[in-house]
Amino acid sequence: MTQPFRSGDQYDSTIWSGVTLLLKEDRIEASTPEQLYALSSAIHPGGFSYTNRIVNWRVPLTYQCDDPVRDIIEHCKEWGCDAKDTIGLITAAKLTHAAVAEVEGDRFKLLCCTTVGTRNAARAGLPRSTFPAYTAGTINTIILIDGQMTEAAMVNAIITATEAKTAALQQLGIIEQANGQAATGTTTDAIVIGVSQAASWNALHAYAGVATTIGCAIGEAVYDTVLEATRTQHED
Repeated sequence: MTQPFRSGDQYDSTIWSGVTLLLKEDRIEASTPEQLYALSSAIHPGGFSYTNRIVNWRVPLTYQCDDPVRDIIEHCKEWGCDAKDTIGLITAAKLTHAAVAEVEGDRFKLLCCTTVGTRNAARAGLPRSTFPAYTAGTINTIILIDGQMTEAAMVNAIITATEAKTAALQQLGIIEQANGQAATGTTTDAIVIGVSQAASWNALHAYAGVATTIGCAIGEAVYDTVLEATRTQHED
């Protein structure tokens, strides 16, 4: 686990050749040498898609836009990205404090990158005002997997990652300011899981709960990166 952008602007995966994280002036770009099959809650495109680039775009605390999807697509042109192959996330968190973890496991390789801002930490399950829908501060998690997974396992992986995120926040005592109760996340968290689906692994992961090798690795990577990025979010 590391925070590579506190001292540099590029992180090359140590276990997956060609996978790179680049820190730009206003974004982190994760790029892969091949197309990944992805599932995400991203602004653009969201759901299942194919991608070779994931952009975590940092906006100011004052950011307001009536069409963030259009905003992301227009910025893709400025960034030299093909919008149809790009997944776009939005955050107000410090990109320099992104935490990265890598795991080489049972017929898979995994890279996880998380940025954290807990300004609008919240506890799911409680009644609240839902306006405005967007408040600056979010937890964005990017999980890249070299391996084969079913769509059901990808959904399962998002459940496992979310549970790990919540566990990390509770370990750190992050609360929702309005009621003082333990936070389960923020009001605008997003996640991407991208899978190579490389047939060379000759192993299809059908599940990704914490009783599986791949699910356990996802949980540990998300837990560790959320811990590190949250602990250091207010540091220089």
